[in-house]
Amino acid sequence: MSAEDPRCAAGDGAPLERAIEAIWRIESPKIIAKLARMLRQVGVAQEIAQDAWLAALEQWPASGIPDNPGAWLMTTAKNRAIDELRRLRMRDAKHSAIAHDPDLIGSADALAEEPDSIDDDLLRLIFVACHPVLGTEARAALTLRLLGGLTPEEIGRAFLVSEAAIQQRIVRAKRTLAEARVPFEVPGAAQRAERLASVLEVIYLLFNEGYAATTGDEWTRPALCEEALRLGRTLAALAPEDAEVHGLLALMELQTSRLPARISPSGEPILLLEQDRLHWDQLLIRRGLAALERAEAIAGVLGPYALQASIAACHARAVTADATDWPRIVALYDALHEVAPSPVVALNRAVAVSMAYGPAPALELLDALCAGGRLRTYHLLSSVRGDLLEKLGRLEEARAEYSHAAALATNTRERDLLRRRARALAPPERPVH
Repeated sequence: MSAEDPRCAAGDGAPLERAIEAIWRIESPKIIAKLARMLRQVGVAQEIAQDAWLAALEQWPASGIPDNPGAWLMTTAKNRAIDELRRLRMRDAKHSAIAHDPDLIGSADALAEEPDSIDDDLLRLIFVACHPVLGTEARAALTLRLLGGLTPEEIGRAFLVSEAAIQQRIVRAKRTLAEARVPFEVPGAAQRAERLASVLEVIYLLFNEGYAATTGDEWTRPALCEEALRLGRTLAALAPEDAEVHGLLALMELQTSRLPARISPSGEPILLLEQDRLHWDQLLIRRGLAALERAEAIAGVLGPYALQASIAACHARAVTADATDWPRIVALYDALHEVAPSPVVALNRAVAVSMAYGPAPALELLDALCAGGRLRTYHLLSSVRGDLLEKLGRLEEARAEYSHAAALATNTRERDLLRRRARALAPPERPVH
């Protein structure tokens, strides 16, 4: 966690503080987006939003959490932004051009009364953070920080790099945007096309953090999935002839359909093959399949998101886990590895190979992947390896892999699941005579 993260001031573990943190994660993207449109500076917008967060930490323990905490935070943040705009107006003469730029600040009083346009603001913020003055990695890190409320540690896990490296990217990205005075707007069609790949990437990463949270006490963060879905649907309206936009939308619709079946009533994770498919959301499945059909109709050759959506569609179309067309999924992973090779794709392909052709050939693939070293701190590699070893009857090795995966996992629910799987393979204690 970085020093700029307001949670550093929140202490650790108090129930009220955890509740406020959860509210902040949900509301902060909307607040930062609103302030960024008012102030035209992403970094300043984030600082003022954090001021509102700190005000909540100071006041809510005494007064209680308001009935509408999002509105409280938004009002507090907007009032502080208006104060900042008025301060700019009164600066000395050499800054008067900035202070009186109507496009920059307009009337502070009018801004106070202006209706919220949250949807547009969030979309604008994504396109600003994905501006070509930033490198691809900086764009993704900044957007996940602002829109997802993810910490540098969480973003680092998504990119398999250190927290310090992510923090440096975010700081440099905000400085670059400020120096370039990037306009806070959704660009025209030609510029949108240039930025679209980065926009899709960050929405995808935002969705993934909601689908399987990297840290915390909950395995899923449905609000992030819903936000990513909303943004994906908005993008599909903006770019109706882009196959990958529809491919990503299809993927998110299909994956979101499983959320009701992914956790038990007590919050424990339920893995894909153990889920009750009657609890999958059929409306989302139909929407996802329709979006995939749209992507297939547009594209001659499917891109990475559409291919992943095709894999998700194989699961969605299978009435039971046993009915899944695993050989087709392996073939789709082969195609995905051709267009977007990565260690994580290779890991997922190995899982599909184990289901289609058995654990032995899959374990050979994993051993080759382990030799590459890039996933050495990725807990799912050890988790999958433990599963394969268990199926092969190599129980002691499997238990060691599950224990190693649990030590690497940073999500509490996932860590507990892996520990249970390790304990289940422990040899029975011998009776004492």
